[in-house]
Amino acid sequence: MNMVGVKFKSTGNTYFFLNDDLDLNVGTYVVVDTENGEQYARVTDLDIENNKKLDLNKMKKVLRIANDKDIKQYESNIKKAKEALEYARKEAKELGLEMRLLDASYTLDRKQLSFNFIADDRVDFRELVKSLASSFKTRIELHQIGVRDKSKLIGGLGQCGRPLCCGSFLTGMETISINMAKNQGLALNPTKINGLCGRLLCCLAYEDDVYTCHRKELPSIGQKIKTKDGEGKVVSLDVLNKKYSVDINGDIKTYEAGECPKNAGKDKRA
Repeated sequence: MNMVGVKFKSTGNTYFFLNDDLDLNVGTYVVVDTENGEQYARVTDLDIENNKKLDLNKMKKVLRIANDKDIKQYESNIKKAKEALEYARKEAKELGLEMRLLDASYTLDRKQLSFNFIADDRVDFRELVKSLASSFKTRIELHQIGVRDKSKLIGGLGQCGRPLCCGSFLTGMETISINMAKNQGLALNPTKINGLCGRLLCCLAYEDDVYTCHRKELPSIGQKIKTKDGEGKVVSLDVLNKKYSVDINGDIKTYEAGECPKNAGKDKRA
């Protein structure tokens, strides 16, 4: 018995399940056993080493390779979930709840119906849950998500004109800080460094370690240094090219710093 990784959504997290003797390949659609019921998923990793020291005795299993019946059920669930979403929105409005329901999804066996929503404050949705449970005769779960998760869910086009990273290929949400923008010498203008979600751009993390590494090889702006042409003051930096300019008695000279270690700048998009 080995461990395989699966995803329930193309840009979602990878979850691990035990595979007994099924002949699986990357890309194979399977049905897995979860705490909430059976789920339809896609295999993304095979023969995974247990580096995270997961308790194999408590892990759920891959039940079977998805068959035609499973696929039809999955497609039907998508349609039914859309209908449930419209009904839930109507009910929430009638109950006067200040919340915006974004999506709905069934488990494959329809033992659970889940909704994601956003709201400015905490929402008492107990009456809504009762109404939905009574109407759909299944377990109901509502999850309040943040604005970054909302963008990942809905998608859109970023400043670069390409689909949002979070909605196209990123599998997790990294912590992004304003120091990353400062480190890269970007103007701290919210319209330039914030994404559609209103939070700092995810792509600020892609090259941050390269900038950090290169800056270690460079002096600071305003620093007085000695060069082969005399002593001067650093007036500008070209961080990516590891070059800096020095004002030596009114004459601007450009110099090149030492090389950066080869392992710096891991591509976070891989």
